[in-house]
Amino acid sequence: MADARPAVHFATSLSPHRSLSPEGFKWLIRGAVAANLLVGVPMFFVGAWPVLGFMGLDVALLWWLFKRSYLDARRSETLLLTDRELIVDRRAPDGEREEHRLDAYWLRVELGERLVLVSRGNRVVIGRFLSPGERAEVAEQLKSALADMRAPRYAHEWG
Repeated sequence: MADARPAVHFATSLSPHRSLSPEGFKWLIRGAVAANLLVGVPMFFVGAWPVLGFMGLDVALLWWLFKRSYLDARRSETLLLTDRELIVDRRAPDGEREEHRLDAYWLRVELGERLVLVSRGNRVVIGRFLSPGERAEVAEQLKSALADMRAPRYAHEWG
């Protein structure tokens, strides 16, 4: 009996890029604390003690913003192109999952300000968190996979 699963022509996982590693984040916070203490402690002794408190708020805000950025980095999108459909599986940072299924035969890839997949009137924007160059690369890879899928090559015994 033949395998009923459709062939996979393209599969990729997209996620936001973060240039600062967790270890780099620790060193950044340490540096910010040291710089703020270097300025804030003399201000405290001069009598401008509120400056030290505002500098502490500065470090707390920096820490919160980076933690928020790392939380946002947990989002992802997985694309899976089979003979029948393109499955877009989107996961939010809070774990919420959203899935879109687009007919592969009618699938069109549109690249402008956004990377949009269109099939039978359904539109799905993907890769919002990617840079323009990364979106273009994903679009070209997906277009290439679609072209290969739509123009199959058969291996014949005679040549």
